[in-house]
Amino acid sequence: MKATILFNSRCGTARKTKAILEEEGYEVEVINYLEDTPSKAELKRLYDRAGMTPAEGLRMKQPEVAELGLTATSDDDTVLDAMIANPIIIERPLVETEKGVILARPQDKVRDIL
Repeated sequence: MKATILFNSRCGTARKTKAILEEEGYEVEVINYLEDTPSKAELKRLYDRAGMTPAEGLRMKQPEVAELGLTATSDDDTVLDAMIANPIIIERPLVETEKGVILARPQDKVRDIL
């Protein structure tokens, strides 16, 4: 079983989510999205598969979100372009398995796609 996680090692929720995946026997591909930011098309695919808008994937408490004028109603292209230019505004951890994609906040939500 394989899982991919958009990961920030400084994030406790991301570390706990990764640990759950490993405990459940998943081979985890870790993508440090701050250094290896997914493409706009890949982010769109992930959000579509998760059944959420890119705006729902914004890390709203990140100051850059307000500085960029982004809101929960910002259009997809604007949000995705901002995410590519400023990956810190991507909420994490975003996890994909063969069963789907989920924003694992809190970390136990990841169990919905295991």
